[in-house]
Amino acid sequence: MMERCRYIYGPVPSRRLGRSLGLDLVPYKTCSYDCVYCHLGRTTDKTVERREYVPVADLLEELRRKLAEGKEADYVSLAGSGEPTLHSGMGELIRRIKEMSDIPLAVFTNGSLLWKPEVREALAGADLVLPSLDAGDGDLFHYVNRPHEEVTFERMVEGLEAFTRGFRGRVWMEVLLLGGVTGIRGEVEKIARHLSRCRVDRIQLSTVARPPAEGFARPVTREQLSRLQEIFAGRSEIIAPPAADEDGPPGPGAPYGSVPSGDAVMALLERRPATPGDIARGLGMHPMEALKLLEALKAAGRVETVSTGGRTFYAVPGHKRL
Repeated sequence: MMERCRYIYGPVPSRRLGRSLGLDLVPYKTCSYDCVYCHLGRTTDKTVERREYVPVADLLEELRRKLAEGKEADYVSLAGSGEPTLHSGMGELIRRIKEMSDIPLAVFTNGSLLWKPEVREALAGADLVLPSLDAGDGDLFHYVNRPHEEVTFERMVEGLEAFTRGFRGRVWMEVLLLGGVTGIRGEVEKIARHLSRCRVDRIQLSTVARPPAEGFARPVTREQLSRLQEIFAGRSEIIAPPAADEDGPPGPGAPYGSVPSGDAVMALLERRPATPGDIARGLGMHPMEALKLLEALKAAGRVETVSTGGRTFYAVPGHKRL
């Protein structure tokens, strides 16, 4: 019987990367932020301590097994359930993965530790880094991201500028906007001024798309995003999912396969809440089969439904509210 992976998930559909094979480098909700919008819930270990939370050897062994399965992926991504730059072995891990596979390697980061030279050095070998900037001043930074006390707004933005100007790979900057908070013209103009000092290949605008950690974190409408996009003078794109077709069938590159097991579905839901469409695309199954399997898991008490933005997500009970 094949051993279940503990630290690797996917390939799963990603709004930004296509099909992503993810590595989880830190324990659940170990992060330097406690963002009000986080779809993983509230941070349980807010820290800036960098250490080898998961042995690099274990991560590499799981990746070898997963790659041997032959499933196609557009990227190997370091992301998961917390802030990956907290892992002290990230630089070595990136080097070893690049030796192991030709699949491009991406790193998702909140950008909070980029003021540390050792973090910038660790990221140097990645093909793509996806940091974020959610606020244009210190007050809203503390309101939205609720950072560790060592992460000041000034340190964070200076780190973003230093990293993006020195990094040789691609940088896609995410700007997640909250309705009535940062999703207003004056606040977005502040963010744009900071980003004008960074070297970025793409600025990607998004908003709350899954059940957030705090109920008061509201999304910005797509129409509002389109108007705010103009502030970046053609340098940005909208990556928020459209209302239509979000739960449609897999695309041409993801043919229907056999019906996966409930454990395969649970492995995805343990990472984040998902719609039937998310599950269908992630596991290559028909949306109706995904819905039937999710409803069976719900009847068995293994999952629950959470509604946000007029859409229904399936989640592990207690996963979203601590």
